Amino acid sequence: MPAARWTTDEIPDLEGHVIVVTGANSGLGLETTRALVGRGAHVIMACRSVDRARQAADAVEAEGGPGRADPWSLDLASLASIEAFAERFEQAHAKLHGLCNNAGVMALPYATTADDFEMQLGTNHLGHFALTGRLLPTLLATDDSRVVTVSSLVHRVGRIHWDDLQSQHRYQKWTAYGQSKLANLLFCFELQRRLEAAKARTISLASHPGYAATNLQAAGARQMGSSWRERMMNIGNQLFAQSAAMGALPSLYALVADDVQGGDFIGPGGPMQLYGYPRQVQASSAAQDPEMAARLWGVSQQITGVRYDALSN
Repeated sequence: MPAARWTTDEIPDLEGHVIVVTGANSGLGLETTRALVGRGAHVIMACRSVDRARQAADAVEAEGGPGRADPWSLDLASLASIEAFAERFEQAHAKLHGLCNNAGVMALPYATTADDFEMQLGTNHLGHFALTGRLLPTLLATDDSRVVTVSSLVHRVGRIHWDDLQSQHRYQKWTAYGQSKLANLLFCFELQRRLEAAKARTISLASHPGYAATNLQAAGARQMGSSWRERMMNIGNQLFAQSAAMGALPSLYALVADDVQGGDFIGPGGPMQLYGYPRQVQASSAAQDPEMAARLWGVSQQITGVRYDALSN
């Protein structure tokens, strides 16, 4: 387990490591990228907006770290974009040491992805499910590689709505968000079970940032055109949230620390896991349900068309 105050100073030398971070142009993803580049990693910043990613990459590299910040286009709300990203990656890199499934959307007005998935489930879970599956051969070819999937404390109130998975009949933004964050953990733990069964050296872990100040909180209110909700979210961030840099520590710990194991869940160690330095935390009982996880895995394969053949028994 991490020391009481594990920080980025304890990240090992990452020269020669290639790591993909989704949603890397702001918030947790940017702080994760900054810390990894500072220790020598080549970080692929997988972002929907290449222009914003390029600006963020320039800012990171201006800090003088020994690594490289490399902005690439990836829209997790499009299976075609995910496939194109993976094909480009396979052509450019023979190794992938870490995949940080960080990007996400939260509490949006109802919308659908390019493939007609409900936007929160489609981006937060199905997009990352498809991306991980597409990159799996390269991950398996890399010794001691890791997949870190970022969830949320909100997973505890989430449930999988099997009779209306895409919220086509009834939509409530926070209910949909909770479902997507529970799905993140079900995926993480099921992936670890399958990696173990295949005797792979790749491991799957999860993290959550607690309450960290990022653009995520206000994005939903902004899309709704609710300026007062957006102001309230920003005020909440200023008064109660820890910094994005602190919120990124659990993901960083899961990605690089030498004392983690597959299936670990890392979050802040402070009161109610809202803030603090990283430690191992407990997921809800629903998130640890292997039958539910296997069912979601099967549904996810079916509707994305992405199969994890390398892990088939």
